[in-house]
Amino acid sequence: SLLIAVMVLPVAARRWLPDVPLKDTHAGAWSQLAAKIKRLTGTPTRRWVLIGTLMTVPVAATFMMMPQLDYLPPVKRDAVDAYFRFPPGASTELIKEEIIDPMVERLRPYMAGEKEPALKNYYFLTWSGGGTLGIRARDQGKVEELQRLVREEITVGFPDTQAFAAQGNLFGGFGGSRSIAILLQSRDTAALMETGRLGMGLLQQELPGSQVQPWPGLEVAQPELRLTPNDQRIIESGWSRGDIASVMRALGDGIWVGEHFDGERRMDIILRAEGWENPEELANVPVATPSGAVLPLGELVAIERTVGPNMIHRIDRRRTIRLNVNPPERMSLEESLRIIKEKVEPRLREALPADGTILYGGSADSLSSAIGNMSENFALALLVLFMLMSALFRSMKDSFLVLLCLPLATVGGVAAIRILNLIYFQPLDLLSMIGFIILMGLVVNNAILLVHQTRTAEREGLSREDAVEQALRLRLRPIFMSTLTSLFGMLPLVLMPGAGSVIYRGLATVIVGGMAVSTIFTLVLLPSLLRVGESRLASSKEGPAPERIGRPVWQENAA
Repeated sequence: SLLIAVMVLPVAARRWLPDVPLKDTHAGAWSQLAAKIKRLTGTPTRRWVLIGTLMTVPVAATFMMMPQLDYLPPVKRDAVDAYFRFPPGASTELIKEEIIDPMVERLRPYMAGEKEPALKNYYFLTWSGGGTLGIRARDQGKVEELQRLVREEITVGFPDTQAFAAQGNLFGGFGGSRSIAILLQSRDTAALMETGRLGMGLLQQELPGSQVQPWPGLEVAQPELRLTPNDQRIIESGWSRGDIASVMRALGDGIWVGEHFDGERRMDIILRAEGWENPEELANVPVATPSGAVLPLGELVAIERTVGPNMIHRIDRRRTIRLNVNPPERMSLEESLRIIKEKVEPRLREALPADGTILYGGSADSLSSAIGNMSENFALALLVLFMLMSALFRSMKDSFLVLLCLPLATVGGVAAIRILNLIYFQPLDLLSMIGFIILMGLVVNNAILLVHQTRTAEREGLSREDAVEQALRLRLRPIFMSTLTSLFGMLPLVLMPGAGSVIYRGLATVIVGGMAVSTIFTLVLLPSLLRVGESRLASSKEGPAPERIGRPVWQENAA
């Protein structure tokens, strides 16, 4: 666009617009507005009052009206995802016959179009202890109805089976970009699970409408073989506990011992023993020890049938239970996290043992990192902008005057987000924050025009007062032209609903509000800043009156 403006437009205007009248029909309006601004900033007292007001009020208002923060916009897909936790110890055949097949029968009339909402397709995936169901509707406008159907009809009525259903998200999996992970850690497994169950109840009580999913499960009902090492026999055989652990991995899923490289591909080498059917058969498995003896495994470890959790999850080598919280639809991530820390976390800390800790992950942790990165980007953009304008103006003072208009844009963007929240739920997410960085490059344009025109007029001999008035009179038209084109170009993103509109609605709202407010108040703030000290400047330029020869003073002035 810069190349076109500099190289193409002048030639095109000379060739195709030779007879266009150059007189501005609105010149009178610009002169009147410039005169009013001149009178408004006419005295030092007025100027300082305007500067103080327009510099302090926007900063204070920005902090007071700051919207709730979020990570990424909740962009929904036209599908519903359901996650299951099956009964502990259930076999694949039992899950298929008792759970999957009945759900398929419930979905059949919707797939055939006999009931609404009609389905486009669906799929099931299962793994050890859990699974997922994905459903897509033919009519994208009926996704919310499909979500209620899955929650209230398709996934209910199965004993010892937990189901969590929600509309699919473009950013992230279940819960999307608005998922908070509460990490409970302790060596006491029983107390950890009890705290997890307490946390689920508290979260659903303090965050009505939220969904809480524990991982791994909070039931100690999964069949388990517990192996207790016989340390004396292990030492006599020439092994250690670590060696026995490796032997047990080889007798189970297998142990990694190396890799094979054939010149093109690398393949893992896994050592795995022959299978066994029951604990008694496992106890009789012969193992060759370093001492040369061949002993049954049962002499080295005691094997006990028991129950335990379906999975052991560790973070930083500590046993952990994760509570994944999906906040209600119209509650921001920041507000949800505040409620959790103020009302839920204290009671969880009381229930945890002395060695227990609580950490946060998911989008809550990502939000903190993203805000730090965004602040660094904002500061870097501000520094680059200041250095660039200082070089172009050849004046650090003029560059600083231009940057003083940025708080006006910030308060406009924040106020616009607040107003939009009266109609749509719109937190201040990362894409909206990017709008403030974009504003830095937009709002300074108007200030650059005024400062540049003022300095040009001063170099031509006009006083500071007359130079500011001329800058307003000549630059008001292009200022309003550029501002209005930016505003009306962004307004469709703010006002028009539709699929995917939530992605850029916050960003566009920030730009619209920032441009509108900054343009209006920059026309008052910048003339006030430029006219500071004009009386002292005018008096310093006054020298001894020149000797007048010839014509009277009134004739000289008339000339």
